[in-house]
Order: sequence, then structure tokens, then C-alpha cells
Amino acid sequence: MKKNAKYKRVTLDDVAAEASVSAITVSRSIRSPGMVSAKVREKVKAAIDRLGYVPDQAASALASERTNVVGLLVPSLTNSVFSDVLRGVYDVIEGSGLSVQIGNYRYSPSKEENLVRTFLRQRPAGLIVAGIDQTEAARALLKTAPCPVVQIMDVTEAPIDLLIGFSHYDGAVEATRHLTQEGYRRPGFLGARMDPRSQARLAGFTDEAQARGVFDPGRVLTTTHPSSVGMGGQLLTDLLARAPDTDAVFCNNDDLAAGALFEAERRGIKVPEQLGICGFNDLEMSRHLNPGITSIATPRYDVGAGAMSLLSNAITDRAAVKTPQIRLNVTLMKRGSTNREGRS
Repeated sequence: MKKNAKYKRVTLDDVAAEASVSAITVSRSIRSPGMVSAKVREKVKAAIDRLGYVPDQAASALASERTNVVGLLVPSLTNSVFSDVLRGVYDVIEGSGLSVQIGNYRYSPSKEENLVRTFLRQRPAGLIVAGIDQTEAARALLKTAPCPVVQIMDVTEAPIDLLIGFSHYDGAVEATRHLTQEGYRRPGFLGARMDPRSQARLAGFTDEAQARGVFDPGRVLTTTHPSSVGMGGQLLTDLLARAPDTDAVFCNNDDLAAGALFEAERRGIKVPEQLGICGFNDLEMSRHLNPGITSIATPRYDVGAGAMSLLSNAITDRAAVKTPQIRLNVTLMKRGSTNREGRS
């Protein structure tokens, strides 16, 4: 027996021989069933089932100029923010005849660029890419892609093609405004990873705090390290060592906010009386902590579902897509971590 002989691929010709029809008849039964009689289709299906034949996507792509695969590029598969996006994508794609191939570029622009090249070589039906900050080379590739492209999770006046997202800047402005309305006068910012979306949140905090006369650059503490609950506690520790009179923190995500809450509890700092804490993304855990964490709720599931709907419509008929750019709203979820009931 030849090495790996048991893994020999079942071919179209094998199915044709099994069904006693021509290879072209098998091909038509799969791709254009209306061109073949019901009796012949049944014979071909029975042969496919017996042999375990799987159509060659690469060959199909050569024949049709695209596959039925949608490429989805995200920076993380462990971040629950993107798991909610994936849930929306998969709920909409169910029964559409399309399938999803995921690429995880781990917050690396160069890896994202390489994945764009790889996906385009596979002739996808469409691409969904996270963010609006691709490299110049990646943007050039996406602009000339022979398929619809949807950017997600952010907003811009100059999208590559289609877009659905929300403003991180506006969410940060709303969070900062809320802290000052609750009477906090010495707010700080805690940020990790500091990707472009986190930088937009810092910009929103900075601009709103300056407008309200409460901005102090000494109360801004960031790191390029990944976010985690532990990192939130460490950042609060470092901030209080630098500015011990800080009375509130806006954290660029809920992991950091939870870490800040735990560190405040360990130090005996009363939340929200002595320290207000606000997060971003409104993860499920935020509403179950004690006190619950005030956070900016982002429409992650709606982004995923909306992106897949946009893409499906564009694949079917690009001219029928009437709203190529969709801007969704964020919402402040006020909870116990900032609820001072208006006391200044």
C-alpha cells in the first residue's frame, strides 16, 4: 500500500462512475440542479453519500471566480468582545449557504496584512475586518478586492467599502461627562493595550475632561501590555501612588474596571463615595459585581449580525445596499460604582 493511500481524495470522476453518469452531469447536479432530472439528482446524491465526496472549493472558485467562504479577521479570539461579534455573524449566516473562515491577527498590523493577502488568494465571497486602521498595503488590497468588504467595530468618514460600527470617542465623552455630573472632580484614565480603539477612548476622555476643567495629564496611566483584571488593579495602584487624591477612574474596558474595583476594596476605599469607577463594553460580569460597574454598553452582537447582513446583501446585489455605512449607538449603563446620587 502506498503511503497515505487511505487519505486518497474522492473525485468527481469517482462519483460519476459510482452513479453511472458523466462527470459533467455530476457537476451540474451539484452546482445547477435545475438542469438535471430529479431521478438523476437522486442517483448522484446517493453516490456522493456512499463515497463521502466533498466538493473542491478551490476548483469551484476557479470556475465561479469566488468561493462561498466569508473571511473574518479579528484581533482576538479570547476577548469576549469579539465572541459577541462572532455570535451575531453566525446567527445571520445560518442557512445562507455561506461559511466563515476566521483569521486571528493578534493585534499585529503586519499579521493582519498577511491574512488579507492569504484570504484574497482564496477568492472569498466577502471579507469582514475589524477596525479602520489597516496598514496602507492592506487598505490598498481591500480597496481592489473582487468581493464586498465590511469594516466593523468603529466609524470613519472614509470606509474602504461597507462599514458598521460605533464611536469609541463618543462613548468615552459620555462616560467622562457622567463622572463629572456625579460630582467627581479629579478623574483619571486607566488604559491597556492602547490599540487605536483604546486611543480613541483616551481622546474622548481627554477632550471632555478639558472642556469641564478637570483634566490632569498626571492622572492618565496607560500600558501597551494586554488588558486583564490584574492589570486593572496594578494600574490603579500606580495611579494612586502618583495622584493619591484621584476620586474617579474611567477605564478603557471592563476588565480593568473590575481590577480597579477589587484593588479599591482591598485598600478599604469606598466605591462610589471615595472613588468612582466606570468601564467600557458592559461585559456581563460588570452587572453582577458588588457594586455593579457603570459601563458604556457597546452593540457588539448587532455589529456582527449587521455586518453579515450587509455582506450577504452585497454579495447578492451590491446595488441593492442602500445604507453602506451604519453607525450604531452606545449607551451608558449607570450602576453602583458611580452612583453618588448627585452629591458633589
